[in-house]
Amino acid sequence: MSVILCSFNGAGGVGRCLRALDRQTVRPELQIIVVDDGSTDGTSAAARQHDVIVVRHGVNRGVAAGRNSGVRRATAPLIAFMDDDCEPEPTWAAQLIRGFTPDMLALGGPLAVGGQTGFMRGYLTRHNPLQPQELNLAAGSSLPYRFWLYLRRQGRLSAPAGQRAVFSMPAANLAVCRADFLRIGGFDERIHFAGEDEDLCRRLRLAFPDRRLVYLPGARVVHHFDLAPGDTLRRRRAYGHGAAFMFRKWPDIPPTVFPWPVAILLVLAWSAVYPAGLAIAVLLPQLLYPQGLRGAVAGRGAACLLDPYLQLAEECSADLGFAEGWWRFRRLRPERRPA
Repeated sequence: MSVILCSFNGAGGVGRCLRALDRQTVRPELQIIVVDDGSTDGTSAAARQHDVIVVRHGVNRGVAAGRNSGVRRATAPLIAFMDDDCEPEPTWAAQLIRGFTPDMLALGGPLAVGGQTGFMRGYLTRHNPLQPQELNLAAGSSLPYRFWLYLRRQGRLSAPAGQRAVFSMPAANLAVCRADFLRIGGFDERIHFAGEDEDLCRRLRLAFPDRRLVYLPGARVVHHFDLAPGDTLRRRRAYGHGAAFMFRKWPDIPPTVFPWPVAILLVLAWSAVYPAGLAIAVLLPQLLYPQGLRGAVAGRGAACLLDPYLQLAEECSADLGFAEGWWRFRRLRPERRPA
């Protein structure tokens, strides 16, 4: 398996990730390629301290272009992607190599939240943004159906468990056949960050409809998030950009706009006339995002009661990112489905 590690100014993370890859139980079966995407912090130097291939871009071109550059140097039939803030467990590569079967399009595993203990780590663990998208998304693309799925997710305390077919997976822990990847043209390099993995999974499903994308719980990677709240909001804004790109590129994908920020905004506007509306606006997130209250009742800690307000801020950021992306990609030509 060829492992493609793409980094932009992530020298410290590259070293940590490569040390974890050196500890893999099947290290002799791995070809490791580090793509330095125009870094200025010594990322290439950190990579060259290990037995890896280093590919360097003169300027930053984005994660999609970086991964494509790595694949062009890869020689193994199976390709896995990873980011510089990831730390795979020792059996990660063995799980992917041994678990890949001919009926699979791609295989990926969990991205567990790492970092120092505190509220933000607990919040991201409870609301991990790097969970796979479940297969029920394929059952329909109408706005009412997607809204029903959204409400259904709000009511559950834990994500689905076990090996299963999924709709899409994050590329930070994703393996795919090199031949299939090249056949569909790799990642769309117009996507600088966020959404490139969902687009890749979609094109794989369209090109090979009889095969599956499979989530494998044993192929575990620890993802070291930046635990500052501002970084969480920055990521969600970027995800909004990616959702807008997908909406513009694929005509059958509905707009990904979260409704509750609009509802709260209307209540706040109402409170300008009726001051009691302000109290309603403060309490309403507890009802709209019930996981926090249910988590506190279930004994997960009183900090869960703060979750709805951060969820609301995340969705506001995602809506803002979608609006920005909707305008930025307004001239994007829609993609045709393959025959």
